[in-house]
Amino acid sequence: MKKIIKLGNIKFGGGNPFVLIAGPCVIEDKKTVMTIASQLKDITSRLKVPFIFKASYDKANRTSISSFRGPGLKEGLAILKEVKDRFDVPVTSDVHEIDEVKTAAKVLDILQIPAFLCRQTDLLIAVAQTKKIVNIKKGQFLAPWDMKAAVEKVRQSGNENVLLTERGSTFGYNNLVTDFRSLAIMGQLGCPVIMDVSHSVQQPGGLGNATGGKSEFIPLLARCGVAAGCDGIFMEVHTDPSKALSDGPNMLRLDQLEDLLVDLIAIDKVIKNKKD
Repeated sequence: MKKIIKLGNIKFGGGNPFVLIAGPCVIEDKKTVMTIASQLKDITSRLKVPFIFKASYDKANRTSISSFRGPGLKEGLAILKEVKDRFDVPVTSDVHEIDEVKTAAKVLDILQIPAFLCRQTDLLIAVAQTKKIVNIKKGQFLAPWDMKAAVEKVRQSGNENVLLTERGSTFGYNNLVTDFRSLAIMGQLGCPVIMDVSHSVQQPGGLGNATGGKSEFIPLLARCGVAAGCDGIFMEVHTDPSKALSDGPNMLRLDQLEDLLVDLIAIDKVIKNKKD
């Protein structure tokens, strides 16, 4: 049975409404982040969707060495803290190095493990020891049942607050496919499961020196994920994805979010037998 994980008034799992984890891929600059965070807060408040803001302070796994990575740990965390304080929302970001963990944990409410690092034992132990919620993204090279080992690394380090995120599986060169059975299989590990509808439409290295994507399929995957009973939706959004400095091809336009959330709320109520 899935553990219910609480973050303030937000609850993951146990038949609770899906949680939205959303924001731009990377912190491009303070103004952009604040604009997006403000609009996300407004939309989710009106629709009563539990919301956590996400943006990366460092994209350490970009395709090209010349790609924009973000402002870095210190400046990035300062911006995320301002988002947290100004809009009264929890925040999350990726952690890549053990040396980052303690500093990041002072600001972040959820420590996210990137898919490529989901097997890194020392990193998993370090984030577990902060006692913060840990969101482990399933590597695209792993089967869903293989995530049991990653979960146990965190649990045996004294932390039961584990989320798992599905983000697609490798399917030939420059392509990913989503197996929705993964949501149920990983749920059997006792963890709430998040559906990442942005990175699941990625085409890794598909643009040669950058990652491509098929953002037009984000709404489809989101609806399918909620229909499959996921406990949260992870989605990267931007006011203008064509001008985004990272992962533009797999981000949703912010002005498309509200209509999609209305659909997801309706599906979620049917699946979880919610009553108004």
